[in-house]
Amino acid sequence: AARDAVRCLEHAMVVVAGEKNVYRSIVAPSLVIIDDEDAPKISPFYRKACVAAYSHVVACVVDRTMDIIETVFLKEGGIGTSSGSDKDGDKANSGLSVRFAASAAAAGLRMLDGVRMLGPSLAKLCDMPIDDETVGTKHNSSNMSVASTLCIAIHRTTVKNTAKTLENLAKAIQEDPVNGMKHRPPDARIASVSSDVVRAIRLISPFMSAYKSVTKRRALPWDPNIGEEAGEMDSYVRFLIMRLLNSLQGKALNYTKDGEDDGGHAKSNMFMINNTFYLLQQLRAPTSRELRKDDSEHYQLDGQWFEGKVNAIFESEKGKYLAHWENINAHLTSVDSNGLEYQKNKNLLSLESGRLFKDRFKGFIEEFELMYAVHNRLSVIDPGLRRDMQTQVKKVFLVRYEKFYEKYSRFRFSKKNQQEYLKYPPKKVDSMINMMYGGENADAGE
Repeated sequence: AARDAVRCLEHAMVVVAGEKNVYRSIVAPSLVIIDDEDAPKISPFYRKACVAAYSHVVACVVDRTMDIIETVFLKEGGIGTSSGSDKDGDKANSGLSVRFAASAAAAGLRMLDGVRMLGPSLAKLCDMPIDDETVGTKHNSSNMSVASTLCIAIHRTTVKNTAKTLENLAKAIQEDPVNGMKHRPPDARIASVSSDVVRAIRLISPFMSAYKSVTKRRALPWDPNIGEEAGEMDSYVRFLIMRLLNSLQGKALNYTKDGEDDGGHAKSNMFMINNTFYLLQQLRAPTSRELRKDDSEHYQLDGQWFEGKVNAIFESEKGKYLAHWENINAHLTSVDSNGLEYQKNKNLLSLESGRLFKDRFKGFIEEFELMYAVHNRLSVIDPGLRRDMQTQVKKVFLVRYEKFYEKYSRFRFSKKNQQEYLKYPPKKVDSMINMMYGGENADAGE
């Protein structure tokens, strides 16, 4: 619709240009004063009537173009529609979603880009002298035609409505629901709002000049300055990213408030790991080789600020997540072999000495099974991140468990249930960890 609106503006220029050629070819010659005493004197009212007729025709064209642009903003741009969701947070209401608001903001900037470039030319075509004695003389601003005034109104209206679409996008991100499978996935994978914001930044990035036209003329919540002191698109994108991070942290917090979920804190950490990693991958600054010649007008995110901000959250949440696995190490403590007692004439440990091993192996089994049951339900879509998380989890306890298992599995500490205590050899634990986060299904798909 935005492209169609710009095409209508281009078509209006063609129509107005045609009308002006007709005026110059047919009407203007009759207004030229001839140095002949017998020639009838041209009435100034006739001159004004001719100009008024032309002004009326082109004003109708420009007015219709303005109606089309405003209609696009009202129907396609969501102007007048508030963002938000139902109270239960399970589905969005008739308000603006982040995806819709992003499309509306990009459409507004696209139309403003067209108005910004074509508007002055259209206004010049609409110019026509009224009070001057000679046709073709430039008129004063007080004598501007209705059509010229409408051209200015088109630009002002487009700037105002584009600013509103930009505000709506920021508001939609802030009010994105914190609950619901789409907004807060049960397996802590990437939330839809993250991909929607990445898409939004990519949609608006080609319109840096149009964005500057907005900030020069209107004070915005993230940039109160106007004129030459107004900020560039960087300030807006930073504002969107901060809104997104706040939204993600609110969703992550709700995992911990779910009383029926034992792994709420682990889900919260993994949710932030997944989403911040996704943002780092998608919005990282391109290298000089990746830049194309036609990217000069495209916004490029400040890599130092972005990576510093988002990577700090990623590393913090990663550390918190791995800390959950530290509880396993509490059961992998050493046993003083000098104080061990054996039953008479057997290599079987006494009941008391055997209990030292049983408690440790049993504690490991219970803790590991509990951790695995919780963490195996989590999902990591990116293969590289999934392998890294599996490796980091192994570093927390598996190396220590390998030494513990190798050293103490040689002792016979249970007469009947020895194999039950030794049912998780290190290789099996390693294999199980490799299947976490969707590893088995993902690797089969690859």
